[in-house]
Amino acid sequence: MQFFRFKGKIKHMRNYQLVLVLRPSLSESERKKTTETVKGWIKDVKISKDEEWGQKALAYKIKKENAGFYLNYELEAEVIPGDFEKRIIGQDAILRHLLIRVQSAKLKVKSEKEEKAKKEDEGKTAKVDTKKVSKIVKKTASVKMESKIERKKNAK
Repeated sequence: MQFFRFKGKIKHMRNYQLVLVLRPSLSESERKKTTETVKGWIKDVKISKDEEWGQKALAYKIKKENAGFYLNYELEAEVIPGDFEKRIIGQDAILRHLLIRVQSAKLKVKSEKEEKAKKEDEGKTAKVDTKKVSKIVKKTASVKMESKIERKKNAK
């Protein structure tokens, strides 16, 4: 957790997660414009992660829409402005939103898991021992040849 000192007082930086569901009918430029206006409302907030999850089907209709375009933000701020959620609700392009305060330990665990998964993916390009592979191939080939020879003997 980060601490800042303002006029002798120590302030805590808190972590938040903001998920927005936008109308799928928005064009790329309209979507960018909407995200820029949302980011403009929280100028004093540090955006540590900005992800586009893409278009996904909704479990039920929201404002006559069957799908939505998902955006995920991880924020660091002392406090989120009080009128922020009211502004989001007023936006016609945003179908739904979720703003929650996340404990920093959860974020660290999540980022550690992501790093571990990346390392595992990189390690999946496994080193192959060509000598062992060639021995296995030779054994299977010799077994196949022996079985063919036995079949021919039995057929005579």
